[in-house]
Amino acid sequence: MKLRFLWVVCLLPLLISCSSDKDALIKIHTRHGDIFAILHDQTPKHKENFIKLAEAGRFDSTQFHRIIDNFMIQAGDVFSKEGLPEDEWYTIPAEFNDDLIHEKGAIAAARQGDNINPEKRSSGCQFYIVEGQEYTELELTTDMRRLQKQFMKYISLESNKDLGKRYAELYAFGDFKGMNDLMLSKKVIMEDFYDINLDKKLSPKQIEAYTSVGGTPHLDEGGYTVFGKVIKGMDVVDKISAEQTNPMDQPIDPVYITVEVENMSKKKITKDYGFEY
Repeated sequence: MKLRFLWVVCLLPLLISCSSDKDALIKIHTRHGDIFAILHDQTPKHKENFIKLAEAGRFDSTQFHRIIDNFMIQAGDVFSKEGLPEDEWYTIPAEFNDDLIHEKGAIAAARQGDNINPEKRSSGCQFYIVEGQEYTELELTTDMRRLQKQFMKYISLESNKDLGKRYAELYAFGDFKGMNDLMLSKKVIMEDFYDINLDKKLSPKQIEAYTSVGGTPHLDEGGYTVFGKVIKGMDVVDKISAEQTNPMDQPIDPVYITVEVENMSKKKITKDYGFEY
């Protein structure tokens, strides 16, 4: 009996090791092609919930119902599709992790606003995939809200009226990048003039990601749980993002999805999709 017990105990680490060698590969099928993703172990509640919904087929026939080009595409409104009363729309506790950021391809949970959701709990079904854009290091490390506030004061001075006219021209043409570049070009001057510091602290990981692959850095400050990452099919995300939309950010031609889960060895995921664990 003791020998049999010892054999079972010795086998347990092997079984645990074998189980951890696999992961769930998420496949989101659309008319534009397929999106492949993994879900993070650092967000176990979100990972478990997403897999459960997908394996039950509940995501199927939902759609990317909210699309904002160069920002994100949002999908998975299971509860509305199923006609569930709102009191059955469950939420998931937030699982924030500083290492999981809104870089391009990040998958995060949608949620209701802070005024009715102060705990920042996630929707039980809706998610979004980040598209975003690339930034310069100066943009990332500058508090753009404070910069704009100070800039508006600065151009109101009589001595800076020509600068104000230039800003107004850029605004009239909708050249928001030009507006930002103009403000940033005066950052050091305004810091000296008003004796203030307009810097914003970001981690080295954020700076590296947002200046290379891009993303939506301001969402890192908004309290949204990032729980996955696209590992193949960002070209499909870009195609969906380019869909024509109505004033409510809904695509004119619906982009329906089906979601499949395949348990696959981590070695194969790395080999086939280039994702390093």
